[in-house]
Amino acid sequence: MQNLSIQSKGLQKSYKQLDVLKGVDFEVEKGSIFALLGSNGAGKTTIVKILTTLLKQDFGTATVNGFDVTSKPDDVRQSISLTGQFAAVDEILTGRENLIMIARLRHLNNPRQVAEELLKRFGLIEAADRRVSTYSGGMRRRLDIAMSLIGKPQVIFLDEPTTGLDPEARLEVWKIVKELADGGTTVFLTTQYLDEAEQLADRIAILHEGRIIANGTLAELKKLFPPAKVEYIEKQPTLEEIFLSIIANKEEK
Repeated sequence: MQNLSIQSKGLQKSYKQLDVLKGVDFEVEKGSIFALLGSNGAGKTTIVKILTTLLKQDFGTATVNGFDVTSKPDDVRQSISLTGQFAAVDEILTGRENLIMIARLRHLNNPRQVAEELLKRFGLIEAADRRVSTYSGGMRRRLDIAMSLIGKPQVIFLDEPTTGLDPEARLEVWKIVKELADGGTTVFLTTQYLDEAEQLADRIAILHEGRIIANGTLAELKKLFPPAKVEYIEKQPTLEEIFLSIIANKEEK
């Protein structure tokens, strides 16, 4: 338990007659990148909302940084940060003003210094005093993630962070995510891009029809895929092939 940042046991959630989560179990180690894969409507965002105290589960338990999400939501919120699918930045303000505003809301003593350090870290110094409405998609996402790091959260949730970004901007975000984990931050990542999970994640879980149907390292998941040999050379399956194979096998059962 001491080495775990997140623990989920039997999470269930329904909306009217629709069962979205049907008993979700997984663990996330501290300082690791955990990728949750799933198709649209699989329940990825519902899990993120429960873990970040934005939504209450119907059954089951979940802890983040050792705090129960239901009984100690304030403690959970103080130790996490959430970056959603769309950049939550104020387009009227400049990049610097966005950062200062969040630092003040976090009650930090030196908001201007915090903003300056993050602008340098995320390569936004030259654009710092421009309105965010003039930023490219990649710059907005960098600013969004920079804002989410104010207060040095122990866990950061990234809900499909590269949706709608061009390839160059996606690579920028990937670099940032790797740096976060290297610095000891736990990253919980949801994505539909299988290459993203393949590049970033220490562990990958596949969510299908409300349940985790596979969970492991990329090497462990590859073992679930039947090997194919071409001219005596073993072909290594891509994560996309593994994902589709696991989903297909589950639906056949």
